[in-house]
This record gives sequence, C-alpha cells and structure tokens, in this order.
Amino acid sequence: MSLLQDLNAGKLHTFHGGIHPPERKAPANLTPISHAGLPEELILQVRQHIGQPARVKVQVGERVLRGQPLTEPLNPMMVPVHAPTSGTVAAIEDRPLCHPSGLDGLCIVVKPDGEDQWRPRYPIADFRLLGADVLLERIHQAGIAGLGGAGFPAHVKLRPRKKKIEALIINGVECEPYISADDRLMREHPAEILMGVEILRHIVQPQLTILAVEDNKPEALAALRAVNRDENLLIVAVPTKYPSGGEKQLIEILTGLQVPRNGLPADIGIVVQNVGTAYAVKQAIIDDEPLTRRVVTLAGDAFGEPGNTWVHIGTPVRHLLQRYGLTPEPEQRIIMGGPMMGFTLHSAAAPIIKGSNCLLAPRQAELAPPAEEMACIRCSNCADACPANLLPQQLYWYARSQDHDKLNSHHLFDCIECGACAYVCPSTIPLVQYYRVAKADIRHAQREAELAERAKLRFEARQQRLAREKEERQARQAKAASERKARMAEQAKAGGDDPVAAALARVKARQQEQGPDDMAAARTARKEEARRNRELKQAQAAGTTDNTATGDTNTAPNDGAANDKKSAVAAAVARAKARKAAQDDGVPASAPADDSVAAKDKKSAVADAAAPTDNTNDDPKKAAVAAAVARAKRARPHRRRGQPPGPRRRQRKPAAQ
Repeated sequence: MSLLQDLNAGKLHTFHGGIHPPERKAPANLTPISHAGLPEELILQVRQHIGQPARVKVQVGERVLRGQPLTEPLNPMMVPVHAPTSGTVAAIEDRPLCHPSGLDGLCIVVKPDGEDQWRPRYPIADFRLLGADVLLERIHQAGIAGLGGAGFPAHVKLRPRKKKIEALIINGVECEPYISADDRLMREHPAEILMGVEILRHIVQPQLTILAVEDNKPEALAALRAVNRDENLLIVAVPTKYPSGGEKQLIEILTGLQVPRNGLPADIGIVVQNVGTAYAVKQAIIDDEPLTRRVVTLAGDAFGEPGNTWVHIGTPVRHLLQRYGLTPEPEQRIIMGGPMMGFTLHSAAAPIIKGSNCLLAPRQAELAPPAEEMACIRCSNCADACPANLLPQQLYWYARSQDHDKLNSHHLFDCIECGACAYVCPSTIPLVQYYRVAKADIRHAQREAELAERAKLRFEARQQRLAREKEERQARQAKAASERKARMAEQAKAGGDDPVAAALARVKARQQEQGPDDMAAARTARKEEARRNRELKQAQAAGTTDNTATGDTNTAPNDGAANDKKSAVAAAVARAKARKAAQDDGVPASAPADDSVAAKDKKSAVADAAAPTDNTNDDPKKAAVAAAVARAKRARPHRRRGQPPGPRRRQRKPAAQ
C-alpha cells in the first residue's frame, strides 16, 4: 500500500550512476511501422535465447506452414523456433550467426513459397477460463523469449515461485539512443499490449501492476492511458536516464529495492517483462500465433528510409539494407542493437533473431569509430557512471591480468554491460569488451572444473563399486566354504568317515600299488609320446605345405606309429610289474648283481619305449620330413600377376657335400 501511495503521489527513487547520451530517436520514430516483406530465404537460428537449443524436428525438402514448430524443446530452458511463413526447408546447415563472435552455427533455411499459409490455429475467447499452468505451456510452445534484448524464456520468468509475487512491472523504458521499436509499438498497439498485461497478471497474480514508460515518449504514454480501464494498473512515467531500462535499475527507480547480488527479481517478489513480450503473449494466447515476427528499428544516416518495420524472424540483414536504401560509405559499420550495448556484425548474411530490436548504420561523422586505446589515468569517471555501483577500473586491471578470483570478489557478473563506463572514459578504453572476454574465460574455466569434478566422482564411484564387488565376492566364497565344510561334516557324521581323508587314502593306495618304477616308466612313455606327436604334426604341416605348392594333395598317414607306441608303453609297464613281483618273492634289494640287472631292465624298457616301432632302417616319419624339406628347397615362390617384386636376396653358394 505504501508503494501504491508513493507511485500515485509521483514519488520515485533513483539509482547510482547513469549517463545522458544524445537520444537521436528521430527520424526513425516519426513514421508508422512498415512491413519489410519476405526475403528470398529465411535463416532461422536454432538457438535464439538464453539456454540450450531445441532439437530440430524437420528435414530438408519438407514443406512447412507458417507457425509450424521447426524445433522441439526437451526441457524448460529450450525455446522452439517456428516457420515465419509457408515454404520448403531448403537446408539445415551452419550459417553466420547474429552474434558478436561472427561464428557459424546451426540454422534452418526456409525458402518461402509466397502463399503465407498458416497452420491450424485455435484462438481463445476467454483466457480466464484456463489455469496458469496451461497458459505457461502455451507461452512456452509459442517460443516467446524476452524481446527486450536479453532473450530469457518468458515462461520461466512467469512460473510460480516460493515467494509470492507482489509486483508485476511492464518495462516500456526504451532508454538506449536510436532505438524506438517499443515506442512505436505502444503508440500503434496499446490495446493489444494491455491485453497481454492482463494475461500476465492472470498468471502471476500480483498485488500491484506497473507499466513504466520513459517521460521522453509522451505519445506512447497518452495512447496507453487512453485505453486503460483498469484501476489496478498504474502507468508511470520515469525520468529519462540511461540505463533506466535495465531490469534492476527500473526496479530500484519504482520501488527503492535492490536485487541482491547473484539474485533474481523474483527473490524480492517482483517480475519484470517487456512491452514487446506482453504483445507477443497476447498474440500467442488469444490468436494462437507463435512468435514469428517483431518490430525492428532501422536507424542511422546511411539508411535512405529510416524507421521501424515488422520483420520476419530469420530475415537476413542484407535484405533489410537493400529494402530500406542503404548508401554505404567506405568501411561502413552495421551494428546490431544500439550504440551502447550493440555489436558490429561481421557479415550481412546474419539473420534477425527474436532479441534483435535495432539495426544501426551510422556514418563516421555521425558516430565515430572507436579511437585508439590509451593508458588509464585513474580519473574514476567510470566508477561514478556505473549503474551497478561497481569499480570498473579495478575490474579492468584484473581482466587484463586474468585474475579470476579477484574478478569474482569484485562482482564482475553484476555488470550489465551497459557501456556507461566506456562512454565516459577519457582514455577511450573499451572496458565492456574486457569484461565480456573475462566473463567468457571464467565460464569456460567453470565448465572445465565441473567436467573434472564429474570425472573424479565417476572414478571414485567406480573404485567404490569394485571394492564392494570384491567384498561381496569374498563373502560369497566364505559362505560357500562354510557351507561346504558343514556339508562334509554332516556326511562324515552320517557315514563315519571323512570324505577328504578317504580320498587322500585312495590316492596313496593307488600310488603304492603302482610303485615308483611303474610311475617312472609311465612318465617316460608319456614324454616320448608327446615328442612323437610334435614331430608328427611338424611333418604333416611340412608335407601339407609342400603338397599345396606342388599340387599334390595326397599324404601318407602314419597309422602304425600310434599302435607301436601303445604296445611299447604296455611292454614297459609289464616289465616293471614283473620286476616288482620278483623283488616281492624274496630277492634281496641290496644285491649288486640284481641292482645292475634292474638298472639294465629299466634302461632297456626306456630304450624299447624310445626305439622306432618298425624294423625297417628308414623311418617313414623321418623320410616324410626329409622329403618335405627337399621339396621346399627345390620349390621357389612364384610372384602373382600385379604383385610388386620383393627385395632381391644374394644367392648363397651351395655347401660342399
């Protein structure tokens, strides 16, 4: 109630700093809003707002209708892009962006067909019958972002908060020089703007609604007051001062409250929306028309026809320059935005986006290019002009030295980049440019730190998972061992014998039955068998290779070798058993003659096991190996047709036979 009384009494507050640059609103604000027409192609940036770009949902060659969504939002911070007119999707590729960097980015190129055919629309007669959540969803699907220049998604600002919203402020303070888009919109469409304000009030449910307009726009103030029939809506004229159109500065002017550092206006119970956003909300809710066009100011002496015009989103800047008679001079600058917060375009192929409110083409005599930077003289003019009550000189030094900790401690991110400090600097230091670069570096460092922290958390989680799995595995093994022991104990208790002891006893008995000589003979026979198998495989491999090279695929198998080996092993085992039986019959084991006989028998058994299994002088296996080696020596590799010759080798002299 005290705020309402103060506003009715005309009591306003002020903010620290600020400047009064030349307004230069005329001649752009003297003529009605025109229509820029359709270009040959519309270039729609996929990302035109603060937040993540939405997912493309159309394909090249697809025909689209006006108002049809071309992208699909997957979270609240994604805002869709719609077709400004009917036509065909000509390309989905990287094009020059409307951005200070001048880089390329993903764009959807639509070629108009001239029919301007709308998608099906479903207007609403009475928005009061719908809930706030339904209206917010329609605003989201309409692709409305803040049209004041920041591009923040409108539905995110309007969604319910923990703290009740006490005041809704509609920002009609267009304080930057040259720009008059909101001024002409308030003059020509006051009823639509107030209808949008009613919708916003229905969603937010504030205790007080204020529409603030700068006092250098008397025609806009008169037009709004003429159609206002709501006593709960206050239309207030604020003093002309730059940057009074800033969100935090306007709140302080109207309420005397300051938004806390790193906070939002909603933290103190206030929501701020632009008059252009209110008009777009009315179009989206009442007429079911998404945001596909906006008013853009064309200013500067280089334009033959300056003024304000309705421009389809995605219109290339080159089309506007040709349409409104640009007469360029050498090194002509084209600025997107105003002279204070705008940026110079790198290419005229860049498109108009939702946050584009002005296209400035000044001559050098009208707006001189930046002068050469000189040394800081520590005059403190920048600190006196800063509306955020910062220390621009200190921020400048820390930005040059890339001292991020000092920049954060001096609240760099509270800077609204209004350019007031650079405007009053006698050394013509581009302070805002230093701040923008420093902000980008800090954001990049923060992203890198976040990625490193996520990687660390993933590594620690993996280590914990591995340790947990190891503990679980050990627990399972211990449980299985205990269960096995219990089961064995039960079996021993039921049968009277220990299963493990019984198994060991059986193994020992079997070893005693065989005897050491039998085991040694069997081991020797197994070794001999393994050696013969290796030789047989080598001989077969050599014979196969030689037969393949010569075209002969018939190999003679050595079938008798395996049977001879088995018989030799059996004979050796039989002789060992016979010796064991003779010793058991009473022959003394310590007799030297018997020992020599036993040793000779063992040697003869091993020799018999290792001897060739046939009576012929020529071993077939050795003969096969020798034949294969001889054929391999005689054969020479032939080079295939088209294959490059290998390196030549020096031929060696044959060895003497």
